[in-house]
Amino acid sequence: MRFETPVPVTTIAQLIGAEVKGNVNGEATGINEIHKVEQGDLVFVDHPKYYDKCINSAATYIIINKETEFPEGKALLIVADPFEAYLKIVNFYRPFTPSMKMISDSSTVGVGSVIMPGAYIGNHVSIGTNCIIHPNVTILDHCIIGNNVIIQAGTVIGSDAFYYNKKTNRPVHYKKMDSCGRVIIEEGVEIGANCSIDRGVSHDTIIGAGTKMDNLIHIGHDTVVGKNCLFAGQVGIAGATTIEDNVILWGQVGVSKTLTIGKDAIIYAQSGVKDSIAGGKVYFGSPVEDAREKMKEFVWIKRIPQLWEKVMGK
Repeated sequence: MRFETPVPVTTIAQLIGAEVKGNVNGEATGINEIHKVEQGDLVFVDHPKYYDKCINSAATYIIINKETEFPEGKALLIVADPFEAYLKIVNFYRPFTPSMKMISDSSTVGVGSVIMPGAYIGNHVSIGTNCIIHPNVTILDHCIIGNNVIIQAGTVIGSDAFYYNKKTNRPVHYKKMDSCGRVIIEEGVEIGANCSIDRGVSHDTIIGAGTKMDNLIHIGHDTVVGKNCLFAGQVGIAGATTIEDNVILWGQVGVSKTLTIGKDAIIYAQSGVKDSIAGGKVYFGSPVEDAREKMKEFVWIKRIPQLWEKVMGK
């Protein structure tokens, strides 16, 4: 999430009750989780396992629960509970504001766009020109829809990230990490019926220009989908994943989190992607393998009874 204007780190410290070590004169430009941090960002960390990763990331300001060494030019904001500090910042700078109108007064709809009955458009949404938003579509706060986009009935754009902070010393182990990111749908995208595209936790979920999506597809938080991709029904993509240009995912493909699928890759139906894979190849299986090699494997599996007979016959 970008702040509307840079915020002095001392102002942030006062808001969350933090002790500042290091660059006390700096200004934060936004807040992000570790997968998406940029220079000028705030990030939080509350486990020693991730101290080094956060402190040496692109983030300039680290909300942390223990004083430790850090690079020159950065600052530590030391608090007892960094996660609660994150929530306080998010809820202060991007509070939940209900809109009881079907199209919020703070949203804009471009020339030639059609919003059909039952569609809900939240606060600060931007819809481009010549779009068709079908009945019962929900587009939630701060999302951006480009020109010439079609969204079929029942789809939800900008639902909260499936992202929780786990602490076993709490009665409820999983506590929601409030989402303050957006969904950006670029030009010429078509989205089928009953899809769900989660907003970024603190950054953006992006669907690249010209991408076409079938019905019943889920895209997780902070995922970046490239241009001219094609996704068939019931594809599921987890959070913070990168799908490069021209990728085809056939029906019921499942993609794990924080990985990359390379440009021009094709993945056959019901496959599972657990690690990053190179582009320009065809894949199948769970976990995926080169499709030709996988088909050869199936041929040998079918021959197992014949081979067994030969062995036993001897």
